[in-house]
Amino acid sequence: VQLQASGGGLVQEGGSLRLSCAATGAAFNRKPWAWYRQAPGKERELVSSTNRSGQSKYSDAVQGRFTISRDFDKNTVYLQMNALKPEDTGLYICNLGRYWGYTYVPENYWGQGTQVTVSS
Repeated sequence: VQLQASGGGLVQEGGSLRLSCAATGAAFNRKPWAWYRQAPGKERELVSSTNRSGQSKYSDAVQGRFTISRDFDKNTVYLQMNALKPEDTGLYICNLGRYWGYTYVPENYWGQGTQVTVSS
């Protein structure tokens, strides 16, 4: 499977961006998805995940500002990011994985990432 992410860019604080990640391979269409981000000098962190039923989870840092969604017909997951802050800056990477109970577990299906830069 290949994951192709897009939609990143440079935006001012308070602005919005919509990220997309498209997957090839219909067998993976019903798997849970997630978005991670990695800022320079920091560890990769889980931003949001969604299961096959559309239930979603968010990190405390983005709760209320970001929304994850998916289009099963297009094998695509989206991340709508509003009220962006400079601390949201980073490389956003999509992933296909699974759930262990309520915990998202990434599997070895990673997109190449799309850069988001928020200026103050």
